Amino acid sequence: MYVEDRISNFPDHIRCHILSFLPIQEAVRASIISTKWRNLFASISTVDFDTYLLCGLTDRNVDSFKNFVDRLLKFPDQLSLDCFRIRGDEIASWNDGDHDFDVSGWICGAVCRGVKEIDLYLDNFCHTLPALLFTCHSLRTLTLVAKDSKIFEVPSEVCLRNLKTLCITNSVLIGDSLNRLISNCHVLEDLTFDESLNYVVVINAPNLVYFRYDSVLVKGYSLSNMKSLEKAEICIWFGSSNYETSAIHLFQGICNVRSLRLTIHEVIPLTSRFPILHNLIEFEFLGKEIWLVEFLHCAPNLKTLTVLLQV
Repeated sequence: MYVEDRISNFPDHIRCHILSFLPIQEAVRASIISTKWRNLFASISTVDFDTYLLCGLTDRNVDSFKNFVDRLLKFPDQLSLDCFRIRGDEIASWNDGDHDFDVSGWICGAVCRGVKEIDLYLDNFCHTLPALLFTCHSLRTLTLVAKDSKIFEVPSEVCLRNLKTLCITNSVLIGDSLNRLISNCHVLEDLTFDESLNYVVVINAPNLVYFRYDSVLVKGYSLSNMKSLEKAEICIWFGSSNYETSAIHLFQGICNVRSLRLTIHEVIPLTSRFPILHNLIEFEFLGKEIWLVEFLHCAPNLKTLTVLLQV
């Protein structure tokens, strides 16, 4: 019985969209369906290299994989790229001298294709990030997670004028590099960073609507011009009893927030008042009773309260 292949008759952009939902290896295998699918994978809008793909590489096929990725990302006539993602620590295991993945070149290739989202999960990564990444005007979302990797340096020239979502974890950027990056994301709306930060946090983000902070308290906070803030999630530890003032400055910076989820893992005596949170209408609290009482005094317009007290 003859069955009509209707999918193969779809326009190229629709079939490319279909392939974008597949793992990259499956998208490539689709090229054997017919001549219409032969080189279509080179124009997919999402390139995702996950752990399962990378851990399947052997000495015999690793070079073929490298060449394939180079061609996929560096062809000049390809369509724009929506998302480029690397997940897993296998990249580092193959960078052994004999096999050196050009991750920086891949990132540059994605940038040159007008990528909108870059997610990098690079455990044990000892290379640098290309300067071109930090001047990518098409970029809307950037995630950097690099456990047990070198600290990345942000170049002096940064311009991410369309970046709206930034997530940095495992301290891959610290100090001046982190501050320089955030201060040059002028339309930033969603900011997340965690792990220990041993410096003063400086943020000037007038368009920020969501802020998540998960860390020990640091020496100081300068969170200015956060008038658009709608929601914040704060999870803090007190690494030192001298950081009560830092906690006050942190909450002063988010005083315009409307919805706050707060987790405090320790209790220290409070000697100072927290700022009044006039706009706060939703509050979820996990911690000791002494902090809850203090915050209730500071939220005169609260409408919804969720409490999980620590014993």
